[in-house]
Amino acid sequence: MNLNSSFGISASGLTAQRLRMDVISSNIAQAETTRSSVVNGHAVPYRRKMVVFSPNESNFSNMLQAQMGREDSTARGVKVTAIQEDATPFKPVYNPSHPDADEKGYVYMPNVDITKEMVDLISASRSYEANVTALNASKAMVMKALEIGR
Repeated sequence: MNLNSSFGISASGLTAQRLRMDVISSNIAQAETTRSSVVNGHAVPYRRKMVVFSPNESNFSNMLQAQMGREDSTARGVKVTAIQEDATPFKPVYNPSHPDADEKGYVYMPNVDITKEMVDLISASRSYEANVTALNASKAMVMKALEIGR
């Protein structure tokens, strides 16, 4: 593996984790939104979104051949495959005075759990930091290699 591919791997991880943090931030911001859209005259709450990652290398054979030096593969790292909505049911809260309450007095709140979102945000932040550390280590190796050449 050459150093350029290590930069690419770290860059793809940084990009993916940044998008993940953006989606988590959006989930936290919408945690109390009971009127994300209107369907058939009824308000629909915000539905939590999740980022789905997949490796850039799609099959094991390609990765093995690239590592053995038989194939030049520059597409390494991670990519965002999709941003999916969480299918968890909405949380009913009894509040008959709320404008979005149904005929029984229940308001359906978004399926966003702030605690879960904060744990995911910390995980994404730590992953981002790990990618920055790997990128800095690769940069330091390049700098040391340039110093050897003097």
